[in-house]
Amino acid sequence: MIKRQVTLLIVALLALVANAQVTVEQKIDSFAIFIGQQTNLHLIVTAPKGQAVVFPNFKPSEHMVPGIEVLQTSEEETTELDNGLQKTTKSYTLTSFDEKLYSLPGLKVKVNNKEYEANVLALKVVTMDVDTLHPNQFFPPKDVQNNPFSWADEPWASIFYLSVLMLLLAALGVYLFVRLKQNKPVITRIRIVKKILPHQKAMTAIERIKAERMTASENQKEYYTQLTDALRQYINERFGFNAMEMTSSEIIEHLNANGNQEMMNELKEIFQTADLVKFAKYATLINENDLNLVNAIEFIDKTKIENQPDTERIVPELTEPINVQNKHDWHSKLLFGPSAFAWWP
Repeated sequence: MIKRQVTLLIVALLALVANAQVTVEQKIDSFAIFIGQQTNLHLIVTAPKGQAVVFPNFKPSEHMVPGIEVLQTSEEETTELDNGLQKTTKSYTLTSFDEKLYSLPGLKVKVNNKEYEANVLALKVVTMDVDTLHPNQFFPPKDVQNNPFSWADEPWASIFYLSVLMLLLAALGVYLFVRLKQNKPVITRIRIVKKILPHQKAMTAIERIKAERMTASENQKEYYTQLTDALRQYINERFGFNAMEMTSSEIIEHLNANGNQEMMNELKEIFQTADLVKFAKYATLINENDLNLVNAIEFIDKTKIENQPDTERIVPELTEPINVQNKHDWHSKLLFGPSAFAWWP
C-alpha cells in the first residue's frame, strides 16, 4: 500500500515538473504596419522532448480577429534545447486593410492534449497619405443641359409670379394676425443643441492621446492620468455615479455592485497599472501601454448605449404674460421687444 502511494506521488511530481516546463509565447515582427502591408506572428512553444504539440490552423484569407487576415501559415520548426526540452515555432503572415489599433488575442496550443494560451499582443494599422496636389487628374462634372422651356418668353409669366407673391403675402398676413391675437412673439427662436454622447467624448480624448503618441512617451504618468481621466469621465456620464471623486477600487466595486460586469478584469488592470505608475513610479513597456489603450477602447465600445439622440430641440416658452397697456405698446413688445426677435436655425 505504501509502495503504491509513493509511486502515485512520484508520477504526480513528474507531471507537475512537465507542466512547469511548458511555455507558450507569441511574438510579432512589427507592432505597426501600413494598410495592406504584411507582418509575421511567431507562436513559440517550449516543452519536454517527445510531447505532442498541436498548433491552431487558419485557412488562407481567414480572419484571426475582425480586420486581421491570415494570408499563410508556415511549417513547424523544431529546435532542441538543454535539459531535455525542445522549442517548436510556427509563423503566421498577417495583413489588414482597415486603419485601427487591434488587440491580437493569445493563440491556444495543445501540448499532450492540455491547452495553453499565449500572451496578448497589439497591432497598429495606419493608412497611407493621399496625394491631393493633382486635382487635374480627375474628370470634371458634366455641364447642365439647357432647358428649352423659358419662362421669360411666355406671356403669362408675369401673372404667375404676381400670383405667387400675393399668396405669400396673404400667408404672411394670416400668420401675423394669428400670432398677435394669441399674444405670442412673431418669430420664435428654436435652438438645436448638439449633444456629445459619453462614448464620443471618451473616444475623442483617446484619439487625442493616440495623436500625441503618448503611449511611447517617457512621461508615463501624464499618459495614464489622461487615459484614466477619460475613463472616469465616461463612467461618470454612462453609469451615473461620480467616478471622478472615487478611487480605482471604489469604481470597480461600484460597477460590480450594480451588475456591470463587462471587461471588469481589463478595467481593473488599467487602473492598477495607472496607480502604480502615478504613485509607485512603476515603469511600463510600450506594448503594455498599447494593450491598456486597446482595452480602454474595447470597454467603451462594449458598454456604450447605441441609438441615442445626438441633438436636442429647445423651444422657448413665455415665462410671464405681457402686460398690454394699449394697442401700440402691445404691438411694440411683440414685434420689437428683445424676446420677440430671433432667427430660425
